Amino acid sequence: MVCATHSAGLHCAGILQLFYCLSWFLPAYQWSFAVGQTPVVEFLQVQLHIDQQQILTGLNFAIQTGQFVGLLGPNGAGKTSLLRLLQKEYQPSSGQIKLQNHPLQSFGQSELAAKVALVSQISGPLFDLTVADVVLMGLIPHKALWHTNTKQDMQQLRQSLELVGLAHKEAYSFAHLSGGEQQRVLLARAVMQSPLLLLLDEPTNHLDLYYQHQVLRIAKALKITVLASIHDLNLASRYCDRVLLLNQGQLVADGTPQQVMTEDLLTRVFRIPCLIDLNPFGACPRVSFGYKDDL
Repeated sequence: MVCATHSAGLHCAGILQLFYCLSWFLPAYQWSFAVGQTPVVEFLQVQLHIDQQQILTGLNFAIQTGQFVGLLGPNGAGKTSLLRLLQKEYQPSSGQIKLQNHPLQSFGQSELAAKVALVSQISGPLFDLTVADVVLMGLIPHKALWHTNTKQDMQQLRQSLELVGLAHKEAYSFAHLSGGEQQRVLLARAVMQSPLLLLLDEPTNHLDLYYQHQVLRIAKALKITVLASIHDLNLASRYCDRVLLLNQGQLVADGTPQQVMTEDLLTRVFRIPCLIDLNPFGACPRVSFGYKDDL
């Protein structure tokens, strides 16, 4: 699911645009890139309707190689639907999605599985597989069913587990690991899969505070292209070099955490008073929500 050869993320300035978001205006930042670079992913006027309900509207953005991009927004904003579009679980109602400048629709499912990988919330044990079994599943898109694992595969397995600090648990049962350890195993499987793009769908849900930070630290340290749906804005602020903010199916802001995470914008989107100060760990925006009369 992860490619360790991708270059480091590109830091670019955003430019301010305005567009309608239902009954109010919200600032939208358009991420800019150096001329001549081919985006890993590009959304061009993408819309999605499901059962005659409009889910996503006019999405336009591009993600460059090596960027760690957070996908933010309230429940129902369209974050999971956007990730499902990238896995071809949904098809755009209009517009186009490109993967390395090729239409996403031109990729077969097996070819797409080798290029786009997903780590999501842990929903249950993967039967009674060992840690090694789970990580080696990352090779499935690249090998025929009758092919056996080579010495090179086993070396890559150990290297992947070393990256996530679990080399000593190669023979353990996946089902008997803690939630944080299971997520790290799935990241190791991502390393084995070596895709173009890694999708993280709320990977820190149901994890304690320590493992929330650890999982995102590991994902960021891999230096690959990541699009992560993250519920916790402070985690996104700390680990993402760019964030996309969705609201009711529209992209309302696109830029660095400092650009997007403003008190006015977050108050409007999340419909609760917001205050921003500086996080002393990392000098990034720290977001607080609440009402004064609750204090």
